[in-house]
Amino acid sequence: MGVYRNKGACAASLIAMGWAMTAGSALAQDAAPAADAADGIVVVGSQIKGAKINEALPVTVVSTDEIKSAAAVSGDELFRSIPQFGDVQFNSQYLPGSSNGARGDVGSLDLRSLGIGNTLVLLNGRRVVAHPTSQANDQLVPVLSYNTNAIPVNGLERLEVLRDGAAAIYGADAVAGVVNTVLKTDYQGAELSLQYGGAEGTGLREFNANGVIGTNFAENRGNITLFGSYDHGTGLDSTEQYYTESSDRRGLFEGTAFEGSTSLDGRSTTTPFANLRTYGNVPVTINGTSLTNASGQFHLQPTSSTGCVAAIGNDRCIQNGAMATAGADRDLRYDSLAQGTSIMPRLNRLNLFMTGHYDISDDVTFFAEAGFYRSKTKAQQSPVATLSSIPIYVPASNYWNPLGQAVFANGTVNPNRLAGTNAPAEGLPLTINNYLFEDFGPMNITVTNQQYRLLAGLRGEFNGFNWESAISYSEAWARDVSDNISRTKLQEYLSLSTPDAYNIFGTSVNSQSTIDAMREELTRYTKSTLATYDFRLSKSDLFTLPGGNVGFAAGIEARRETQLDDRDPRIDGTITYTDPLTGAVAGDFVNSALNNDTSGHREVFGAYAEFAVPLVSPEMDIPLVRSLDLQLAGRYEHYSDFGDVAVPKIAGAWEVVRGIRFRGSWAKSFRAPNLEQTNATVVTRANSRTDYIMCEADVRAGRITDFSQCSRAQTTSARRSGNPDLDPERAKTLSFGVVLEPPLPDGMGHLTFTTDWWRVRQTGLVGIFGEGNALILDYLLRKQGSSNPNVIRAAATASDVEAFAGTGLTPAGEVLYVLDQYTNLQPQTVKGLDFNLTYRTPETSIGSFNFAVNASHFLKYYQEPSPGIAELLAAQDAGDIDAAVNISGGRSLLQLDRKPKWRGSAWLTWSLNNVTVGAFAQYTGKVYDTGLIDADGDYWTVKATTTANLYGQYRFTEGSLSGTSMRIGVRNLFDKAPPLSSSGYQGQLYSPLRRYWYLNVSHKF
Repeated sequence: MGVYRNKGACAASLIAMGWAMTAGSALAQDAAPAADAADGIVVVGSQIKGAKINEALPVTVVSTDEIKSAAAVSGDELFRSIPQFGDVQFNSQYLPGSSNGARGDVGSLDLRSLGIGNTLVLLNGRRVVAHPTSQANDQLVPVLSYNTNAIPVNGLERLEVLRDGAAAIYGADAVAGVVNTVLKTDYQGAELSLQYGGAEGTGLREFNANGVIGTNFAENRGNITLFGSYDHGTGLDSTEQYYTESSDRRGLFEGTAFEGSTSLDGRSTTTPFANLRTYGNVPVTINGTSLTNASGQFHLQPTSSTGCVAAIGNDRCIQNGAMATAGADRDLRYDSLAQGTSIMPRLNRLNLFMTGHYDISDDVTFFAEAGFYRSKTKAQQSPVATLSSIPIYVPASNYWNPLGQAVFANGTVNPNRLAGTNAPAEGLPLTINNYLFEDFGPMNITVTNQQYRLLAGLRGEFNGFNWESAISYSEAWARDVSDNISRTKLQEYLSLSTPDAYNIFGTSVNSQSTIDAMREELTRYTKSTLATYDFRLSKSDLFTLPGGNVGFAAGIEARRETQLDDRDPRIDGTITYTDPLTGAVAGDFVNSALNNDTSGHREVFGAYAEFAVPLVSPEMDIPLVRSLDLQLAGRYEHYSDFGDVAVPKIAGAWEVVRGIRFRGSWAKSFRAPNLEQTNATVVTRANSRTDYIMCEADVRAGRITDFSQCSRAQTTSARRSGNPDLDPERAKTLSFGVVLEPPLPDGMGHLTFTTDWWRVRQTGLVGIFGEGNALILDYLLRKQGSSNPNVIRAAATASDVEAFAGTGLTPAGEVLYVLDQYTNLQPQTVKGLDFNLTYRTPETSIGSFNFAVNASHFLKYYQEPSPGIAELLAAQDAGDIDAAVNISGGRSLLQLDRKPKWRGSAWLTWSLNNVTVGAFAQYTGKVYDTGLIDADGDYWTVKATTTANLYGQYRFTEGSLSGTSMRIGVRNLFDKAPPLSSSGYQGQLYSPLRRYWYLNVSHKF
């Protein structure tokens, strides 16, 4: 095991200059500029149709052959295979216990690991609507991503990736670059493909069917192409693989320096054995023995556990005090993974798309697109549990309350009241501190995602200018439905004085009718829309310089974006729960706080101009300057909510001699704050956080020896608020590269090598201080005799006073919630290197070969700390904050968690006559797991790993099977498990699947 030491712009600037670089992908090939220019194709990175400027652009192209090598069926699988794309934060393996995240059939893309929302996604050259459900990023603010699983992978003609700041061409969000998905068009004929596969040792099975059909009409003046795909997956259960079969992962780390670390025990302290407290903290005795502690706290446990004070029936007893974090009480923790929860949900996905065009005249063409995507997933997660910040009470009238009324209001004697207690005859109500409703069964989660797109436009030629104009409308919605429990109905059934009362004490089995009466579905509906209009004009030969024709493009664009987050009525305040003892109003679901609905819209107008300037051509015969080309561009955008932005770019390529070319770029880009960041009122989120002042008390009291043994993690609620005054995040990109394409002798094929250095500096990142850091600051200030006013705590109970006794610290009560707000934070700087080698042979007697190697290497990933974070880091350096405390939000992030220093891939295909064999390998470097840290501040090392894919294909050209191809393939050929981490494995970086076999049969009609 290795360790790591924890330590509004002026529109007049519309046109400016800079340099562009190219970064290749092992699943990608450099765009062919000559062919593109000749064919009049517009490749992502330029709006100039037919201009030869691709040598100055960082454009790589992924073809269908490379997609086959990666065995990618979904967009998520495709982007995971390209090294320059970082971790996948939105993914189907992310299944939290609440609907606050983007669950279901989702995938995200994060070019250069700059963060979700910094990569612009286009479909056939135009913007696409974002997935409507947000998810918190590393800065703990809600971000939106395009859903990569809505990309019809089997309908791709090619995937274009621009790895360069491109806001001057395309506008907001193109900070890291642009992804353009180009779909099949002008197809004639029909093709059908069927694929079936499954992962060894699991019950996961997947089926895919896809097809395309196209035809010309009106004497070849028009074409219509239709394609569709259907995917079905059976899902993956946690019990099917050893690294997901238990929440207690201590056994996985035997023989390492972290063997026995209690922080690896991820079992929940919220269990079916209720933690309770008498209302008013009244201490209770039974026959002179303390039944509760001085704060009136007690918990339930099996009679076989040590420490029982009083048996209450059905193998249940009471132990005084709250459930301990160590000792025998640790065995009472709830292991949700061992009970069987979903790692991957059951899935049904449908993708349909149509492209068409018709030549109205020789100079004008009508074109249109229509797309539809729908998916439905079903998953199971841990049962519903209480939320500690919103108490629920067991009234004295509850039939099963062992400290309840001696005689109920109906005159019957309470048969379940414990004899010999000093509880008053009228009984004591009990506060539920935490409880897991296991008898309700696992939480069933159904997520439906739907998206459609309609586009119509005209394009043509007038006086030597190519022009194009289109309107589009896209809409995406998601409906997340999960099991839950109504607080109001629960309180009603807890108040009953009959056996129908809900029994949390485990002394009887609750009837199904009682459970069903309290069950409610929680529904979250989100929706986003995008309406666009654009007019584009370009000319590849606006005028002529000695070096060649100057290309020109300009255009205007307008768009309207909307977002709606419609929370369930029991969360948004429509239906509320009123505390029967205090009168406080809260949300009506057991595990959810109040979250208001959020909605917003913005209108954007943009204008851009672009020039392709050939300064030197080969015909000029200038020594050491075979060619020199520039791209100059600028863009102005006006936003209805935050004002104006203008950004420039210059890109260039200098070919020294044939086969040696230098290129580079300088550009400014920006990312607009999303509509949730600016419009949200109160966003309540709950995460597992450590209350470090309790750790400090435990160390001082001698209950633990150091912070690495602290197990004071708890579910902490954060009340975050949007900020209408947010500014856009801004970025400057700089890059330089070299391309070597040595002329090879005839018959030797084509060789290309590229290497590129790049740097992106972002300022004004939207973020928050974070509830984890707020608790660290509270810990620091409490050591100094004060506290953090943004950490709202309950009054210290007698047991809290006891826990702090003799430590010299003022007793701290339970954390209720933490206050926070989105704001523009400090800058971050990221820089790295890209390497790409491709080699292709012509047809030979032993076949043809295509080979590529691609690597991405981070040199720096540093986020400058905000003043508050800087204070914490300085305090840690001074020894005032324990070294084992993880402070997030400002430091070098290189190799931490999901940012490996090295990522790479390679692919090889060999074809001979009707046989094709393809191989693909992928490497992910080591990272340090900040979730597992020892007393010296050293992290667990998540090891580097390499996986490989292999397939063989045979194409029939004769007989009844002519036109049929059969492909047998395997992913993860050597059956490698994902490298071990404190969470079992890191789903943002790795697939959870072991060796996976598939069979594909296709036929061209």
